[in-house]
Amino acid sequence: MKQILDAILSPDSQPGDFAALPLPAAYRAVTLHRDEEHMFDGLDPGDRDPRKSLHVEDVATPELGPGEALVAVMASAINYNTVWTSIFEPLPTFKFLQRYGRVSTLTKRHDLPYHVVGSDAAGVVLRVGPGVTKWKPGDEVVAHCLSVEL
Repeated sequence: MKQILDAILSPDSQPGDFAALPLPAAYRAVTLHRDEEHMFDGLDPGDRDPRKSLHVEDVATPELGPGEALVAVMASAINYNTVWTSIFEPLPTFKFLQRYGRVSTLTKRHDLPYHVVGSDAAGVVLRVGPGVTKWKPGDEVVAHCLSVEL
């Protein structure tokens, strides 16, 4: 991770420098666990405490698919999507991710026993998948909860 941070902070880094960086096998994330999606059943939404459902843990760095980019997140935010997701309201996200995972072999990667939360971030592109033409390694980007499919 230090090599990634050093490249990001260096004013002399070029796209090729980012593309050559070794990627970590895992990264630190805030997650929800599928086996806990019913932990708040019977409680009013105002009584559901996200601190009980959110976990900070290392998860595997995913392989890139077509139209995807791997971003080193330098800043992120908690918004209403994160809060709702963490209290499994209005619905747990796991059924949506499971259904999306049935669309194709590529989308099956989203049907996991955990869900990495977060939909707002700023960072630097480290890699791009096939078909990505608007961004390149080293580009500074902002991501938000809009999903664009190819």
